[in-house]
Amino acid sequence: MPRRPVILFAAACAVIALALGLITMVVVKGREQSAQIAAETGTGQPTVGGPFTLTNQDGQVVDQSILKDKWTLVFFGFTYCPDYCPTTLGVLNAVQERLENDLGDKAKDLQIVFVSIDPERDTPKLLKDYLSSDGFPDGVIGLTGTPEQTAQVAKAYRAFYQKVGEGEGYTMNHSLTVYLMGPDGQFRSAVAHDLGPDKTAKLIERAMERG
Repeated sequence: MPRRPVILFAAACAVIALALGLITMVVVKGREQSAQIAAETGTGQPTVGGPFTLTNQDGQVVDQSILKDKWTLVFFGFTYCPDYCPTTLGVLNAVQERLENDLGDKAKDLQIVFVSIDPERDTPKLLKDYLSSDGFPDGVIGLTGTPEQTAQVAKAYRAFYQKVGEGEGYTMNHSLTVYLMGPDGQFRSAVAHDLGPDKTAKLIERAMERG
């Protein structure tokens, strides 16, 4: 083989090896972080949640006490979200219907809280209009606040968000986990956004049975 192709081939192999090494590091790091969170949860101590002060869709200032005496699904998103937020709220609507069929009046023990990570645009009125859309769950509590209040509650729940772009057309990247909180206001379980209505409803039912 001529010298130049040999050199190019060797360089390509080195690049591929480096890329594979970086991918392995990212995967391993992600698994380590997931294992750490799982281990912390296993201690019985909450790993997510905490004090917050925000404004609901009726313009009322509320805090973490709204979680007391109710099972709560806490979900972070924004009203301009083109896909994940309306899809997740649609799934939670189906979950709500399944729980009503399975649990009857006990299903009223569950509430859904939608926390905006877009305080620049999501006013209480906009949240109220958005959450009253057809196909969304009944009685969702929408919360918004100042940028500082938003950062505080997102940090408490380990929810990632990031503004992308400039001007009126910007969007928001954000994590997709839904958090199940118990009637004591403490974290019970993380619910994957793609778990589906049936499995999500069963997860909630089992959590309610355990208390």
